[in-house]
Amino acid sequence: MKIPIKEVIRTIFSGISSREEWSAIIFDFRIPKAATAILAGIALSVSGLQMQTIFRNPLAGPYVLGISSGASLGVALVILGYTSVVGNLMSDWAGKWLIIFASWIGSGLVLLLIMAVSVRIKDIMTILILGMMFGSIISAIVSALQYFSDEALLKSYVIWTMGSVSNVSGNQIYIFAACILAGLLISLSSVKYLNMLLLGENYARTMGLNIKAARLMIFLSTSILTGTVTAFCGPIGFIGIAVPHLCRILMQTGDQKHLMYSSILAGSAVMLLSDILSLLPGKGTVLPLNTVTAIIGIPIVIFIIMKNNRNS
Repeated sequence: MKIPIKEVIRTIFSGISSREEWSAIIFDFRIPKAATAILAGIALSVSGLQMQTIFRNPLAGPYVLGISSGASLGVALVILGYTSVVGNLMSDWAGKWLIIFASWIGSGLVLLLIMAVSVRIKDIMTILILGMMFGSIISAIVSALQYFSDEALLKSYVIWTMGSVSNVSGNQIYIFAACILAGLLISLSSVKYLNMLLLGENYARTMGLNIKAARLMIFLSTSILTGTVTAFCGPIGFIGIAVPHLCRILMQTGDQKHLMYSSILAGSAVMLLSDILSLLPGKGTVLPLNTVTAIIGIPIVIFIIMKNNRNS
C-alpha cells in the first residue's frame, strides 16, 4: 500500500492519520519491524566484532561458538519433534512464545557448555575448534530430525531458518529490546578487555587482566545478543562477519571503542537496508532475509580475504 511521505511523518509525530489503516500499518507493522531490524543489526555486529577480536580470526562471527546451532536444535525439537501438539500451536500466541523459549534454552545450554570448557582450557583456538564441533554435532541431530519429519512441519522449520524481522510484535518487542540492551551493556563494559586481548593473551596477562573472567564476560554478552536474535528472528547470517570489517575499513583504527560504536551504527543501517531490499520484488513477494544479507555480506568477506592474502 502506498502511503504519502507527508502522511507518514504526520502520523508518527502527531498520532493522527487521514486513514485508519495507514495508522495501523505504520504503528503495528512498520515501526516494530524497523526497530527489530535495528536491534538485530546492532546485536549481530557487536557480537561479530567481539568474536573476531577474542579469536583474532577475521572469519569468526557471532555464531562461531555454536550458539545458533543450539537455538536451532531447540526450535527443531519444538517444530519437528512434536507434530501433533505443534500443529495446533504454530499459528497462535502460545506457539510463537514456545519457539522463542525453546531457542533460548538451546542457546543457553550451549553457552553453559562453552563456559565450562573455557574455564578448563587456556588455548583460545582450542575453544574455537570445540565450538565448531559442538555446532556440527547439533547440526547433525537437526538433520536427523528433518529427515524423519512431516513435510508441512519441515517447511515451517526451513522458513524459520531463512530469518525474518517481521515476526516480533506486541509485547515481544519490549522483551527483545530489553535482552539486546542487557547484552549490549555487557559488551560496552568489556571494551577495555577487548583492546588488551587484541594484542594477545600473553600481553593481556602482563597487564593484569584476568583472562578467564574476560572470556566469560565476552562469551556471555555474545550469547545473550546472538541467542536473543536467533530466538526472535531466526539465524541471520553474514551481518556479524561483514559489518565489523566494513567498520575497520571506514574507521581505519583498531581501537575497540571506536569500532564498537561504529558497528552499532553500521549494523543497524545494513540490517535496515537488507530488510528494505527484501521487499523490492513487490506484488506481495518478499525475499528471505538471509538471501539479502548473504548478497551484501559475501562480497565484503571475499574482499577481506583477498586483501589479507595480498598483504601477507
